[in-house]
Amino acid sequence: MKTTGNTIFISGGSAGIGLAIAKKLNAEGNKIIINGRSEERLQAALSHLDGAVAIKGDWAEASERERIAEELKTNHPDVNIIVNNAGIAFAYLLSQDADALEKAQIEMNLNYFSVIHFNQLMMPHLLQKEEAAVVNVSSLAVYGSEKFLPTYCPTKAALHNYTLALRATYEENKNIQVYEVYPPRTDTEFSSYLDGDKGVPAAEVAEELFIGLQNNRFDVPVGETKIYAAAINEAMSKIINQSK
Repeated sequence: MKTTGNTIFISGGSAGIGLAIAKKLNAEGNKIIINGRSEERLQAALSHLDGAVAIKGDWAEASERERIAEELKTNHPDVNIIVNNAGIAFAYLLSQDADALEKAQIEMNLNYFSVIHFNQLMMPHLLQKEEAAVVNVSSLAVYGSEKFLPTYCPTKAALHNYTLALRATYEENKNIQVYEVYPPRTDTEFSSYLDGDKGVPAAEVAEELFIGLQNNRFDVPVGETKIYAAAINEAMSKIINQSK
């Protein structure tokens, strides 16, 4: 995948991992379009990006995703990479919270359904490009659940399996690639209530994605996630070899 001269849209790009990705890819010579709900945060983010554009909108709303997709196709027709980064997580215990269903619905909508919907809206456009990519930001959580994030972790597992299906669907289309980034706990405001300051820097996630794009490495584990990914790959290799 080329790593310069792209036009890249990043949902949730005004802070955290999204902004780190925006900074890295912008510095490498790409045009960046970021999305977020807060005009103030969007403008603050733009001050760190050369020639970038912001599109305000609530990613949790289907009508907003539809509006943003149309704006991209109309006003930024060169867009050829989309980074599905927007997300939400609630930290709580199932034994102590009576609103688990409501929290799960909010998380599933933003972390999973929004990605499926936006990819559906943008895929016909991306398929017309000489080179294009979809990047889904999942999590270490795809490898197992955690009691303090009981309904967040399943949303990322769902996103992971959807990403595998999306990649398999378009594997014959050589002009489009499907990437998945697996950050562990990351030092961002998003993770501040989960001891995020003990996590990896958001810039490390961005750097790993850049390397993945450079090398057409579609699975991009970061930090401790590499340990889990390596173990699973080794186990799968043994199973495949035993079946031969």
